[in-house]
Amino acid sequence: MDAKIFLGSTATTAENFTERISPFSGEVVSRAPICSAEMAKQALKIAQNATVAAKASTLAQRCNWLLDVAAKLREQKEDIAKTITDEVGKPIAFARVEVERCIETVTLSAETMRTMHGETINTDAMNSGKKTTAFFSRVPAGVVVAITPFNFPLNLVAHKLAPALVAGNAVVLKPTPEAPLTAYKFAKLFIESEYAIPDALSVVYGDAEVGSALITSDIPRVISFTGSVPVGNIITKNAGIKKVSLELGGNAATFIDTSADLDLAAERCALGAFVNSGQVCISLQRIYVHKDIYDNFAQKMAEATRKLVVGSPYADDTFMGPLIDDEAAVRAMGWVESAIEEGAVPLLPPHREGRMFYPCVMANVRDDMAIVCEEVFAPIVSLVKVDSFDDAFPRMNNSPYGLQFSIFTNDLKLTQRAIYELDAGGIVINDMPTLRFDIQPYGGVKLSGVGREGPKFAIEEMTEIKSVIIC
Repeated sequence: MDAKIFLGSTATTAENFTERISPFSGEVVSRAPICSAEMAKQALKIAQNATVAAKASTLAQRCNWLLDVAAKLREQKEDIAKTITDEVGKPIAFARVEVERCIETVTLSAETMRTMHGETINTDAMNSGKKTTAFFSRVPAGVVVAITPFNFPLNLVAHKLAPALVAGNAVVLKPTPEAPLTAYKFAKLFIESEYAIPDALSVVYGDAEVGSALITSDIPRVISFTGSVPVGNIITKNAGIKKVSLELGGNAATFIDTSADLDLAAERCALGAFVNSGQVCISLQRIYVHKDIYDNFAQKMAEATRKLVVGSPYADDTFMGPLIDDEAAVRAMGWVESAIEEGAVPLLPPHREGRMFYPCVMANVRDDMAIVCEEVFAPIVSLVKVDSFDDAFPRMNNSPYGLQFSIFTNDLKLTQRAIYELDAGGIVINDMPTLRFDIQPYGGVKLSGVGREGPKFAIEEMTEIKSVIIC
């Protein structure tokens, strides 16, 4: 099936197409029209015009719009899940989970917007003030450009579209080239809804040329991007005076304390390191283990990893499918081979079959090895032996990234220290740092980005505060 361009509510196509090849089978699973910079500019102008109707719409209409999309998404759950699996190779069980999360994200965005409001201000609280009727309210920012990645090609689109549209904005979406049909099917639900605001959503496809046209234009007020640090850096330098929200890379770490439940820690760490083949911004990459339990934990971690089923993403019991493309698989093997040359020891034999890269646990890893310094974005996790938490936490913080960290411990004082001393956007206690609930604020510090996602927090990013004084 071909994805289509949406220039506002009008579906159209182009002369040339790109083909999306399944990471698992190598077969063509979808096609997307190749857009030009001019098409992107046209979409922006349509969105700019649509902001008039979007701002004039009622909150009831916009909430009903989202709830209608959520209902239709539930009806099409299996088809959308299979499309995700076709395009990015995500195991079907996890693709179904992503659809369920998307439904929750859209529904939560509607529920959140119903209760968001401004507040009154006591202007006579200062000696220089006087008694007035004063308040502020949140108003739509205008046009939002949303650029999304391949690893969660449905739910991360929802985290941008749903808050932006329910807040009364118009949106131009540029989805990942790896999953154009997933984004098209989702956007189509919005555009064909009986509650839709005409032309409030456009969808264009492409890479640097289209992206550049979107971010450098004077029309958007908000750029919301999820992806790599290099691209985030380009956006920051070229966007101009706009609100820019960036969810970028990560290098998630955890500490295993002597008081931890090691069986639980090993099971959750294996899940956190290898879910979605490690292609998650908060995928567990570094495990700092107290020296007194290092050997015991390493054994348990290897055992937990061996139990994971690697195979066809269409099988219900598959935990791990292929990496997104050949380049990612070759790069993953390069990380492992480099670490072995530097003295690291694989607890499981490194194994690759085409795009299938089997989970790899590396022991005897040092902090100066590239495998722990950079984001690997692959099913590789490294074990680092430490003397104590005092030894671990500066090493965990010694990263240009700061998205999410965690700690496994039953020591309350250590828990309190972790919360305040670890430098990241999110801290998880007694679970993997890969844990995320869509209702929470999500985002990082340092090179991991700026701004926060999660419906309430994204709505704040995509609205402006208007202050009013009535004398």
